[in-house]
Amino acid sequence: MKSNPILAILEWFGEFGIFIWQVLRAAVAPPFQVAEFWRQLDEIGARSIPLVALAGSATGVVLALEARYSLVRFGAKSLLPSAIVFAVVTEMSPIITGLVVSGRVGAGIGAELAAMKVTEQIDAIEVSAVDPRKLLAATRILACIVALPLLTLAASFCGVMMGWVASTLVEPISLVRFINAGFKGAGFKDFLPPTFKTCVYGMIIGMVASFQGMRTKGGAEGVGSAATTSVVLSSLFVILADVLLVKVILLLFP
Repeated sequence: MKSNPILAILEWFGEFGIFIWQVLRAAVAPPFQVAEFWRQLDEIGARSIPLVALAGSATGVVLALEARYSLVRFGAKSLLPSAIVFAVVTEMSPIITGLVVSGRVGAGIGAELAAMKVTEQIDAIEVSAVDPRKLLAATRILACIVALPLLTLAASFCGVMMGWVASTLVEPISLVRFINAGFKGAGFKDFLPPTFKTCVYGMIIGMVASFQGMRTKGGAEGVGSAATTSVVLSSLFVILADVLLVKVILLLFP
């Protein structure tokens, strides 16, 4: 008998909501897994920097080339630094970082927890009187929340720098002049909300990947399925969250 897809989706969201509540309840109860949190912060944050920096750099170069072509056509070449800085910092770096991390970290968390589930390591942790949601899920979710804004700053820095490099190769401009023109008329409210909205992305990635990993059934096939669905669902939810957060930021910081 085939299952109803609508009921399956509703069941998934119901189980996901219960999982979130259980993780939150476990996370605020002592003792706190500080050592595991720092280990996950290193794994999720520090080891993602090269990939995020590369993605940010590529974004800056592409924007510089495309924006120059478009602005020259309309006689607005002087706006090139501002166009690069605003596009990179306000939107491109946050969403690119979210998607890159959802691919690398989402798959890693989903596969790691799924492997622990199918080999009964999670059951062994629970038998040892340690809440696996606190040790395994809460630490990874919190590490994602903390790491995403920092990774976004790294991507923004690389994007702006490589945007300047791409621009100056075509038409030389000093870095100081490029930065001054790029940030002219901009305030903290233009850059801080887009950067810190990635905390929501981190929460989504950590929660979805942890949930998919800890509900895995079966053997190696289940591990592969958990990794795949973690990436797909977290990327999808990050994109949907970006659409909503852009609207919220525009309303709160006009």
